[in-house]
This record gives sequence, C-alpha cells and structure tokens, in this order.
Amino acid sequence: MDTFSKNFSLEGKVALVTGAAYGIGFAIAEAYAKAGAKVAFNCRSQKHLDQAMADYKAKGIDAKGYIADVTDEAQVKNLVSEIEKELGTVDILVNNAGIIKRIPMDEMSVEDFRQVIDIDLNAPFIVSKAVIPGMKKKGHGKIINICSMMSELGRETVSAYAAAKGGLKMLTRNICSEFGEYNIQCNGIGPGYIATPQTAPLRELQPDGSHHPFDSFIISKTPAARWGTPEDLMGPAVFLASDASDFVNGHVLYVDGGILAYIGKQPK
Repeated sequence: MDTFSKNFSLEGKVALVTGAAYGIGFAIAEAYAKAGAKVAFNCRSQKHLDQAMADYKAKGIDAKGYIADVTDEAQVKNLVSEIEKELGTVDILVNNAGIIKRIPMDEMSVEDFRQVIDIDLNAPFIVSKAVIPGMKKKGHGKIINICSMMSELGRETVSAYAAAKGGLKMLTRNICSEFGEYNIQCNGIGPGYIATPQTAPLRELQPDGSHHPFDSFIISKTPAARWGTPEDLMGPAVFLASDASDFVNGHVLYVDGGILAYIGKQPK
C-alpha cells in the first residue's frame, strides 16, 4: 500500500461506535470494518444486541457487541475496559447513540427534555472521558461526535434535541481545545436528513398517495433534491477516523446535500 492510500486505511485500529445496531451507526461501523478496523459497538438490551449481531454477520462484518447504557458512567467504564481486554485500546470513538422526541416545547415534560439531553449530550461526555486516557497514553486518538442540522438550526418540536446537538458541537470544540496537544482529534459529522428507521414516519406516503408534507419540505430545501442515505456518511466517517485528517480538529463536517448553504426556492 502506498503512503497516500495508507493515510486513509484503518488497518489495525480499534473503533467503538455507540448505538450502532442500525441506521447511521451501523453504516459507519460497516465502513470502518471495510477500511480494516476492529469494530465494537454497544446496545442497551440483549434483544437489540442479538438482532444487530445477526445483521452484522449477514453483511460479513466481524463486529464485537456489548450491552451497555452510555448514560451510565460505571457501565461505560466497564465497556471500555472489556474492549481494551478483547480488542485493544480504543483508537476511534464515534458518539452516535441518540434519540429525538418531537414534542412542542410548551407541552414537553422536564423528564422528556432531560432524557434527550442525557442520551444526546451527557453520554458523549461520559464515553469520551472514558476513552481519552487510553488515547493520551497511546499518543493518538480520534473522537467523532454525530451532530446534526439542529447543531445550527432551530425547528418547532425539537427543543431538547436542538439544545443537545448544539451543546455537542461545543463539546466537540472543547475536546479539541483541551486534548489537541496529545494528538487527539475531535470532530463532528452533521448529517442532513437521512433516510433511517428514525425518520421513516416523516417519509410515509399519505392515505391519498401523496408525500408527507415534511418529506416534500425537505426535498425542496435540499439542493441535492433527496434525502441522504447512511452510505453517504461512510466516506466522511472514514476520513475523520483516518490519519488523513490528523490536522483537522474541532470541525463539524455537514453531510447535508447542501441545506445549510441554501436559502430555498422563491415561492411561485
């Protein structure tokens, strides 16, 4: 392998992708496996873990799954310890696990708000904190936070999600600021609207056969004129995990089909 190609290889690296049972996390884990990494992921239940392992096996991916709640620091410490014993020090962390609750802010309970913040913002802090000591000792590491369009934009019904993802953008910058001297790079990926099980309700055809209003809205606001796919995130995720991005730090790479660059079409 020539030096240029080697820069994009993940051969021999250990990657932990949280919440990678399906969707974006699964696609990123698949990309890392194809690039040569040893892949670990977590689920919160045995049922989800069993299904995920079957899905990975069907793709020919030799991934290692663990049961762990990423909002529980003790469980996360145990998760990282088990990975270190079985696979080696974590070289690459992708903080992908997340939820969204589409509830108007004035109707949302404090409990629901806190749950979204806990999973989407506190968990990336907890998992990053757990892997950073090993990265510092090794002298190199990559942390990739899955941010969002809502790291930059607001929208009705997603106050908790937007608050969490905006905070995750700033956590990304702060990890860069605090640990860049240890050759640890922390960047984010900001997916646009991606066709996953989580967004499936927004893409369902209506009883009369028409498109969901939100589906039509997103396509009209995206210069690419389509939803993204999990596969669209594979290349950016490999780049940010590879040696090719060693001088890229504190950046959020938006993979959004151009939404953030676009003011939208003029009404007819």
